[in-house]
Amino acid sequence: MIRTETRDGIAHVIIDRPEKRNAMTYAMNADFFAAIHHAGQDDAVSAVIIEGTGGAFCAGTDLSDLDNTPTEERGVRGANPQGPRVFQIVACPKPVIAAVDGPAMGMGAEFATQCDVRIASTRAKFGWVFVLRGLVSDTGAGTFLLPRIIGPTEAMRLLYSGETIDAQRALDIGFVSAVVEPDELPAAAEAEAKRYANASPFALRRTKQLVYSGMHNSLEQHVIQTAELLKECFGSRDHAEGVAAFLERRPAKFTGR
Repeated sequence: MIRTETRDGIAHVIIDRPEKRNAMTYAMNADFFAAIHHAGQDDAVSAVIIEGTGGAFCAGTDLSDLDNTPTEERGVRGANPQGPRVFQIVACPKPVIAAVDGPAMGMGAEFATQCDVRIASTRAKFGWVFVLRGLVSDTGAGTFLLPRIIGPTEAMRLLYSGETIDAQRALDIGFVSAVVEPDELPAAAEAEAKRYANASPFALRRTKQLVYSGMHNSLEQHVIQTAELLKECFGSRDHAEGVAAFLERRPAKFTGR
């Protein structure tokens, strides 16, 4: 099952199926993406943390569930049939942090790849194991985002081999930002989320949009889009509040508008 808990402005989206190491079923995918979408639309939420239970992040797709899914539907698992096929974690307008404890395999590695920041425990493991199952990375994050995060050569080595790497290796190649002991992981992830709490939500949304669209837009398109979004920022209440707070030497009280 998928649970959501919101504390101190941080939405925790929790994959809670420890008996299966949080392997995902078709129904869980739909609930998972719905929870992330809801958190992204909640004005009381400043950041989202995705985590698992029972010493695991997500062991991937439950293959027994996949056997019950018609072949023609397997490629759209968790996708919104009424909307564009996009990275749905990336589409969340809030900062999204993966708190990875234990295995993040297959789809679990893809979920972590779609997050903006990744914090791992010392027992975290990551594996884009799709070629070992006769597949390509199932959300496309491994083949699109991973090369942009760690570089194409390292990404190709992991994707070609299906190798599982530990937390230290993930840190060494720049996939995770920090590695902590398992009992320190919740606090470390929350501390990371709180780093963004004082930022303008209006500006954060547009910054995230520019970073991800900049991965495929031309430089000219990126500069044009930056100018458009900067103009929106200049007209926002958040910008006015940010300037006023600076001049008055007080913390800003942003509304995201």
